[in-house]
Amino acid sequence: MTRTVGILAYGSLIGDPGTEIEPVILCRIDCRTPFKVEFARTSESRKGGPTLVPYNNGTEVSAQVLVVDLPLSEATDRLYRRELHKVGERIVYDASRKVALNRVIINTLQDFEEVNKVLYTSIGANIEELTATKLAKLAIASARVLTNGNDGISYLIHAKKAGIRTPLSDEYEAEIKHLTGTASLKEALAELRAKTSP
Repeated sequence: MTRTVGILAYGSLIGDPGTEIEPVILCRIDCRTPFKVEFARTSESRKGGPTLVPYNNGTEVSAQVLVVDLPLSEATDRLYRRELHKVGERIVYDASRKVALNRVIINTLQDFEEVNKVLYTSIGANIEELTATKLAKLAIASARVLTNGNDGISYLIHAKKAGIRTPLSDEYEAEIKHLTGTASLKEALAELRAKTSP
């Protein structure tokens, strides 16, 4: 099989590629990110819950290359829409737009894991003075208002399941459990949801 186009998944994309990408995945290749990442960005769609982004003080983490049956331009557009939560809409990626902190950038790796071109998203870190306690407070706050699995605690649970471990992830998890008085992330999430139920 000719491996021409792939998408590097190192966060929620591993378990949830979206309806435009999932059906065209030919295979998955386990790998590690060729750059360092950390839970260094709060996400509006996750009500402030921390997400993984490229970060100089992070570390390379477990990832997957999703080899897709798509031309490069179409794969780029579908990845872009997925990152914007605009799947199915008529939105295409414009590489000429000015780079900004909140701008989703699609970069390309050449000949990575024996795939000719591998796309990955890059968006700026926006959490100042990054600490595990700050991450935990953001994740807890998001879990208090979201019940659809998009909160920061759920994101951390899925990252752990995918084998992702960063310099802050263990302490981040410990702080969530400490601040909620629980023994596990699932217990913390259940307790927070119980408190927000009508």
